[in-house]
Amino acid sequence: AYFRLLCSLLIPALFLSGILCVCLLVLLWGIRLWIQQKKNQLTSAGKDGKRPLLVAFFHPYCNAGGGGERVLWCAIRTLQKKYRNVTCVVYTGDRDATGEEIVEGAFRRFNIKLIHPVKFVFLEKRYLVEASLYPHFTLLGQSLGSVFLGWEALLKCVPDIYIDSMGYAFTLPLFKYLGGCRVGCYVHYPTISTDMLSVVRNQDTRFNNAAFITNNPLFSKFKLVYYYFFAFMYGLVGSCSDVIMVNSSWTLNHILSLWRAGACTSVVYPPCDVQTFLDIPLEEEKSTTEYSIVSISQFRPEKDHPLQIRAFAKLLNKKRLGQQPSLKLILIGGCRNQQDEERVNNLKRLCEELGVSNDVTFRINIPFEELKRHLAEATIGLHTMWNEHFGIGVVECMAAGTVILAHNSGGPKLDIVVPYEGHTTGFLAENVDNYAETMAYILSLSPEKRLEIRENARCSVHRFSDQHFEETFLLSVEPLFK
Repeated sequence: AYFRLLCSLLIPALFLSGILCVCLLVLLWGIRLWIQQKKNQLTSAGKDGKRPLLVAFFHPYCNAGGGGERVLWCAIRTLQKKYRNVTCVVYTGDRDATGEEIVEGAFRRFNIKLIHPVKFVFLEKRYLVEASLYPHFTLLGQSLGSVFLGWEALLKCVPDIYIDSMGYAFTLPLFKYLGGCRVGCYVHYPTISTDMLSVVRNQDTRFNNAAFITNNPLFSKFKLVYYYFFAFMYGLVGSCSDVIMVNSSWTLNHILSLWRAGACTSVVYPPCDVQTFLDIPLEEEKSTTEYSIVSISQFRPEKDHPLQIRAFAKLLNKKRLGQQPSLKLILIGGCRNQQDEERVNNLKRLCEELGVSNDVTFRINIPFEELKRHLAEATIGLHTMWNEHFGIGVVECMAAGTVILAHNSGGPKLDIVVPYEGHTTGFLAENVDNYAETMAYILSLSPEKRLEIRENARCSVHRFSDQHFEETFLLSVEPLFK
């Protein structure tokens, strides 16, 4: 009797599900046709009678001063050089600046001058992708928020080619299936990685895994299930991309295991303005009374500036015992919002607690020329992010002639701070003690030995030049223009 009842309920349920699926497909198809019609109405032919090809970049924080923004402006300049009938569009949430100010900022910070004007589409709902809006389930919240932000972008401008250049993979199916666009992406950092899964599985406490979760086995298991579900969804949306570019071997390994789209995935090293830094004369150090240690990275939690300050304080305590030449730490970086500014204030408080306030300088959102000057004068370039996806700041430090000390993980370990023709190009460390000891070791080397390491590092960075990026980027995006 129960079996007959189940059968009698199952057939109507299946029928109803089928009708709902068909209705959903018809609705989506209707939305797609409406969007295409909207696109045809909004776009007009150029002077030669041909409609320009609209290539849109989804980059809500395009006015920030980080490595991701350098990739964006270099990519746009590269397309403008190669394709005449292309209009580049940038979807941005930077409504506090005009298009002219954003372009001027790109030139001032990165020394990148665009060939043609860029069309900016200003988005009002950028707050939907702010991490602060989602104290819990941040990954899921930001990803769903990016879909709504992407929908706003799509309604304001329907491109022919869509490139997500900031890691919002959940927007890809939206533009591909509803917008009818060819889609590509440049992945700086996977939203979730197998490393993140292992952190939760092993109950490690890190900036993205709070102590109250690691101390509770039930919370840890729940978070692990949530991460696996999110990883599955992330793989699903990412795999619909026609072209996938990743910035390093580390990112490549994670994207291949999550997205499983090897045929259209390639490594495109981010463009580092190595030539500008190589122009700095490489000379033996003149000053032996003061050494400066410079760090370049945005003030974000994952960059782990507290580790830099603690290691420096430890180094300073060692050095004071021996009355060595004076040392100073210069932290250079970009602040995107109020949270970043609050983070800088917390770092300044940490300096006070450790008694190193007079020896640590913060330089925020500085012009390119000032950045160059600090690097020219520095002895050590410092980088502390665990599993940094690539590390443009690391390359810049090496090109400028500092002795680099980076984290023993991610891009720096696999791609950048690697031997060049069998010779040392820099150093790697993992914790406060490692960093303090290695900095002390670098400072104990003779100026001649340091010069040798600096020369090796300089020779190794040519593979990260703007020119190399342009060649590999054009090769990768070619399928989108066919």
